[in-house]
Amino acid sequence: MDKEQTVFERDYPVRRLLVLVSDAWTPIIFHCLSDGKKRFSELQRQLPDISKKMLTQVLRRLEHDGLVHRTVYEVVPPKTEYSLTEYGEKIHEPIAMLCQWARSNQAVIDAIYEKRKSTD
Repeated sequence: MDKEQTVFERDYPVRRLLVLVSDAWTPIIFHCLSDGKKRFSELQRQLPDISKKMLTQVLRRLEHDGLVHRTVYEVVPPKTEYSLTEYGEKIHEPIAMLCQWARSNQAVIDAIYEKRKSTD
């Protein structure tokens, strides 16, 4: 196998991308932010299963990585909005394709989850 086809090497672009988006919440947060700016509370409402602590951690990491932009408004009560950066929008492109596929293939996903339930 030549160097370009070695998927598992640390610096292989596909592996690096998958590491960036492989946790449970990152792709979902990208998808939530894909239609524009959101306040923290809006993201919490869209993602009822995520804890406040976890949402904060993921948003901070994405902001640190340059994928999410955080805007803090000096108002009372405090207002903070999150949006995708240019790089975040680029990484969202393949996530959007996966989301579209999932909507079009819900029966496939349902079957996989049913099979998982029967073995758990």
